[in-house]
Amino acid sequence: MCFSEKQFLKFFFTQLKTNKTGRYTDDFPYVSHCGREHNFVRCDDLPIVFTELLLQSATDSADTYHLTYAGGMLSVDFEPQHIVMLPDTGRVYHTGPANGGGVGLIKSSLAIELSKFFDFADGGSVPTHFVWQGQRYQLTKTVLTKLTEIKQSIYYH
Repeated sequence: MCFSEKQFLKFFFTQLKTNKTGRYTDDFPYVSHCGREHNFVRCDDLPIVFTELLLQSATDSADTYHLTYAGGMLSVDFEPQHIVMLPDTGRVYHTGPANGGGVGLIKSSLAIELSKFFDFADGGSVPTHFVWQGQRYQLTKTVLTKLTEIKQSIYYH
C-alpha cells in the first residue's frame, strides 16, 4: 500500500459515520463523507477491523499497546478488560472509535493469537477474564452492550 493510499484510508475512516442521510440506509449502514461525495459502506460485520496489536514503548511510564486499523494509520488503546468473544461465532471484539459505533472487530488471525489469554473461570463457553502481562482482568459487558446496540440500530431498523 503506498503512502497516498494509507492517507486516504486514514481520512476515509475518520469521516466514517452511521448512515443517517436517508439514502440507501437499508443497504449501506455506514457512510464516509469526502467533500460533496458520499461513500456508502456495507460490511459483513463492522466497518472497523483491528489488524495489529502494537507495543508503544514509553520512556517515562509503562509500555502501552494499541490496536490498529485503516492500514495501520489509526489506532485505539488496547484495554484488556474491554475485549469480548462471542461463542456462537467465535468473533472477538474490542472497544473502538465512536464514529464506528464504539466497537471494532479483531481480525481472525489476531483473534486466534489473543484467544490464548482468555480465561473461562466458570467453565462456560464465554470467557470471563483476560490474562495480559501478568494481570488477570475481569471482562466487562461494555463491548457486548455496544455491539447489541449497533446491531439493533443498524441492521434491524
